[in-house]
Amino acid sequence: MGYYNQNYPPNPHRKKGNSWIPLVLGIVIGALIVSIAVPRFLEMNEQVKTGSAGNNSNDVITQQVVSLNLSTRITEIVEVVSPTVVGITNIVHHADFLEQQQDSEAGTGSGVIYKKDNRYAYIVTNHHVIEGADEIEVLLSDDTVLEARLLGTDLFSDLAVLRVDGDKINQTIEMGSSDNIKVGEPVIAIGNPLGHMFSGSVTQGIISGTQRTIPQDFNMDGRADWQAEVIQTDAAINPGNSGGALINMDAQLIGINSMKINQEAVEGIGFSIPVDSAWPIIDELEKTGQVKRPYIGVEIYSLEEVPRLEWDETLNLPKDIEGGVYVWSVEPLSPADKAGLDRLDVITHLDDEQIMNMIDLRKILYQEKDIGDEVEITYYRDGEKRTTTIVLGVQR
Repeated sequence: MGYYNQNYPPNPHRKKGNSWIPLVLGIVIGALIVSIAVPRFLEMNEQVKTGSAGNNSNDVITQQVVSLNLSTRITEIVEVVSPTVVGITNIVHHADFLEQQQDSEAGTGSGVIYKKDNRYAYIVTNHHVIEGADEIEVLLSDDTVLEARLLGTDLFSDLAVLRVDGDKINQTIEMGSSDNIKVGEPVIAIGNPLGHMFSGSVTQGIISGTQRTIPQDFNMDGRADWQAEVIQTDAAINPGNSGGALINMDAQLIGINSMKINQEAVEGIGFSIPVDSAWPIIDELEKTGQVKRPYIGVEIYSLEEVPRLEWDETLNLPKDIEGGVYVWSVEPLSPADKAGLDRLDVITHLDDEQIMNMIDLRKILYQEKDIGDEVEITYYRDGEKRTTTIVLGVQR
């Protein structure tokens, strides 16, 4: 039932009290509560804001410190390493129509000073950088130009060693190790991309992959002749960077950059020859001028290059054969000739290790065997399985 008022007069018997007193008390109590609670609430709110702002400030400061430390470290590394990275100029002689000698630059690249003795300094670069050169010049970081002598070069590893007068050179690079590098580890590439006008260029990146295998076609016949084992990095490696240095955060050399390995220009993918696999080759090139590898004296091709029909009709191979190499020719008086191998023999095993293609055969010979080793070869001739023992020779 709702409120209803018919304008009756006030009840004469109702006692009138002091109705203003409760109102005043309510106002006073409310004011006290507000005066106490509101400042406290504001204080707590300010503390929350201050705390949040403080945390963000710490995050920003931490990020700035980390970024500053990394940038400072890179600057220090570049300052230390740059004098050891040089430019390489490949000079080719040719005659003009008056039969007078003219010189021209066949190309430029980079190199790394890795050693110095009482007379000379030694530089490692890529084989393809100095390939075909009649003269080689080295450009130091202070723009001094030195004539270099080629001590040795190797096609399979894409490495070459040069020697220059050591009087003008005061510093060599510190050798690191590529065996313990990890994916995600920061690295620096230093070299001369696009020629000497950009000498000493620095790019930063990370290790994108280790122990990558990249097929190499040396004679450009469309068939892989070798598989290079390399470090993958996203640090920019451009033409002219070949032969330059890949550096870790300890200012140590961990790789020799190679543009030729990455024959197709792909952004964010560069390759470097691991220093631990390069060092024995560098040492051998410096001392002997060549890398002596075992050889058997045959011209071979991968069985996979032969149509399957020929496996049955020409080579008479059993159905269970999945791969191998076939002999196209045998060098007279070579280890293969002495062991009785002949044209169209199909080699499937070396010392019980299966051979699927010529890269497999070369990797076993070059990485697991030594000159003078006796190796048992399993092969098929006219469908008949045979074995023979061969004494590995040396390529002359």
